[in-house]
Amino acid sequence: MENIENKLIAAGKEFGIKIKPEQAETFQRYMKMLLEWNEKINLTAITEPDDILLKHFIDSLSLLKAFEIKPHAKIVDVGTGAGFPGLPLKIMRPDIEITLLDGSNKRLGFLNAVSKELNLEALTVHKRAEEAGRMHEMRESYDVAVSRAVARLNTLAEYCLPLVKMKGHFIAMKSAEIDEELLEAENSIAKLGGSIERRENLALPSGDRRSIVIIRKLNFTPKEYPRHGGTITKHPL
Repeated sequence: MENIENKLIAAGKEFGIKIKPEQAETFQRYMKMLLEWNEKINLTAITEPDDILLKHFIDSLSLLKAFEIKPHAKIVDVGTGAGFPGLPLKIMRPDIEITLLDGSNKRLGFLNAVSKELNLEALTVHKRAEEAGRMHEMRESYDVAVSRAVARLNTLAEYCLPLVKMKGHFIAMKSAEIDEELLEAENSIAKLGGSIERRENLALPSGDRRSIVIIRKLNFTPKEYPRHGGTITKHPL
């Protein structure tokens, strides 16, 4: 992995994001821990260093091209998994306050170890998203809720929008083909207090295309949402 730092800086430059040498070194250490821990617990199916660089790190940072995060923003990464996009965002923007939300204690153990090793301040919360959305201390308290989760947008909105404060944003990081999902999700987004602000289409240096959907919170989420997990997935809004 000796060339990973230089490759990351070059890929960032090609993508229009300046990655400083010290940030690239932090990413390299993150990758090393990801691969070591992945031998013990299932964190990622992507294990080639060049693929991790593009499909996890640069992909996570695509949010910075699509959306301007205000200084010291309070952000929750819903279903963070191995820390994407939350930890890459924190590496690039140490001023933000990041909460990593996941239902797996094993994954959160990895994230706590990474945060300590890389000297990153990150709060980890072991909750399902629908549980977090009903907690007084988390509900409607974040400037941004972001997710790279694989759920369809109408389902993802019910997981994320209850966590977003008024005038804040829910950002869904999706693959390129989402026209059908956007139409399908209009009703649920509106019911939950949101409105689609815009969609940004991007191409990663690998050529892979991404869509980043930016949703603004315009009204408080009705108290009956989020519903329980099984209901959300079986009967989307």
